[in-house]
Amino acid sequence: MPFDDTAALIVIDVQQGFDDPVWGARNTPDAESNIARLTTAWADAARPIVLVRHDSASPGSPLAAGSAGNALKDVVAGVPHDLLVTKQVNSAFYGEPDLHGWLEARGIRQLVICGIQTNMCVETTARMAGNLGYDVTVPLDATHTFDLDAPGGLHLTADELARATAVNLAGGGFAEVTTTDDVLRP
Repeated sequence: MPFDDTAALIVIDVQQGFDDPVWGARNTPDAESNIARLTTAWADAARPIVLVRHDSASPGSPLAAGSAGNALKDVVAGVPHDLLVTKQVNSAFYGEPDLHGWLEARGIRQLVICGIQTNMCVETTARMAGNLGYDVTVPLDATHTFDLDAPGGLHLTADELARATAVNLAGGGFAEVTTTDDVLRP
């Protein structure tokens, strides 16, 4: 896919706490290896990389600030990056430091967004980026999520939630949804 030299890779919430069994069944077993492929390609091309970490304020959360689960997974912990954004909500645009301001100051208009959870922080960040006028690409196989229950007996599997995210993002005009191979294809 055609990305300019300033296209930023935004890697969302790839944290140890998401390995906690409390989350339940997940999808995309190759998500972390695809994230590693993306970060390697971005680092090799000297394109900007932004890491995002969720610092949960919820007591007992596997992602609680200062807990072992808050730490980034090994696959991204050593990645050279240009910015680390910490947040307590779904969108990386509501974190510290100001992601939108940082991107604008550098003239960055293209974003590739990957990470955890597909239908939560990845989707919310991609929607907001689309609303802010960025050209957004989401390689869905470089994200993963978990089965989810809702009131009234509703249940969706992680794969169903990922498909819904793809439809929401692409169908809503927020982002192009693709694969890691397509993003990395010369």
